[in-house]
Amino acid sequence: MARTRTALALATALVAGIGPLAPGGAAAATPPAAPATTAEVGTVVQEGGRLTVPAGTEGPVTLRLEVTLPAGVTGPVRAALALPVTAFPPAGPSPLRLAAALHSTCAVNGGAFAACAWDSPWVDGEDYPHPVRLKLPVAQAGSTLTYAVTIDTSSDQAWVGSLDAPVELADSTGAVVARGEAGLDFVLGTPEPNLVGALHARDKDGVLWRYEGTSRPDKPFKPRRKVGGGWNVYTAVVPVSATMSNGVGDLVARDRAGVLWYYKGTGNPAAPFAPRTKVGAGWNIYTALAGRLGGSLVARDRDGVLWVYERNYGSAAPFRPRVRVGAGWNVYNSLKGYAGGPLARDAAGVLWKYDETGSAGDPEGYPFRQRLRIGAGWNAYTAVAGTGDLGRRDYPDVVARDGAGRLWLYQGVIKAGALVPGPTRTYVGPGWNVYDLIF
Repeated sequence: MARTRTALALATALVAGIGPLAPGGAAAATPPAAPATTAEVGTVVQEGGRLTVPAGTEGPVTLRLEVTLPAGVTGPVRAALALPVTAFPPAGPSPLRLAAALHSTCAVNGGAFAACAWDSPWVDGEDYPHPVRLKLPVAQAGSTLTYAVTIDTSSDQAWVGSLDAPVELADSTGAVVARGEAGLDFVLGTPEPNLVGALHARDKDGVLWRYEGTSRPDKPFKPRRKVGGGWNVYTAVVPVSATMSNGVGDLVARDRAGVLWYYKGTGNPAAPFAPRTKVGAGWNIYTALAGRLGGSLVARDRDGVLWVYERNYGSAAPFRPRVRVGAGWNVYNSLKGYAGGPLARDAAGVLWKYDETGSAGDPEGYPFRQRLRIGAGWNAYTAVAGTGDLGRRDYPDVVARDGAGRLWLYQGVIKAGALVPGPTRTYVGPGWNVYDLIF
């Protein structure tokens, strides 16, 4: 129980000026004053200063607290840590979802760690100063207590930012016996593999290699791993959905006889593709293939006419019958898939982006909006490939190999409302001329 200090003030009629006179002229005694009560509250101190909490794959970090209780506190005490989040992003996050995304274990006085859960009293339409909280294990009171709390969360929660999180301890009556704050700084860590792009490259012996992203633009790829041999039977290999480091991503491959094959992503980085299935013959009429959003495909024929093959979900046939886009696409010597629409390079080395409309009824024409100029000088590259995000939860990126075999990274940016490769490049490394195909 919290102890209190009680001061009892006594006054008598013998003290001049205190109280009224009693009948007959005698000084009347002043009634005793009510006891003045001041609750003693102990302290909670965070060891080591503010704690950085990486939101990502780094794993848990440990918050350590030292509590000093007032003299006389006995029995069980309960501790709670609250997150004073005052503003949630407009789309998706809520107190309930934040509580579910935080993972912790707790230990008291050097004991074993055990799971402890975050929760939220939040109800839609109500306002709470501390909408997310963590209840620490019950402990028996002592002059000092120590708590250790591990905190781990996903990269989705980096928006939480920096908080001064209140910590309170209460006795069995609910009276607060100690309080303090913990400084927590949520920062974006390494994103999960499903948010990080990957790249494939075929060497001249037909062996396919896989480069998974690191989320570090200065060193964007992990060491390569072998997918398998025999890929030199294909004259074109094209991703039709985003290739990610968790093994997700479908592609199509055309063999020398003009037969197109479909490889579905498995979600297993060690074996990223399921056995191929046949799409159909006759694909040698096309001089360029490029993937589109949603698993569809565009193809340019020898006359320069571009066709779109929409993905046919829920059917054994992966694509719907082709639809004519338009003529004149022979002005481009490279056509590559990229987020939001393909990249096209003309004979002068100027790179253009065709952003997708996403709607057949769009007044600017289906399936692309008016082309957007990216820049000149792209004829310096012998290979260009769109990738998933190779940075830290920004935008999909582009890699390009020059004539000397050096690979460069262009991080994605927004330009005129479209996703495009940015204006500056980062050097990745040499030796990429060992590959005859990069995608």
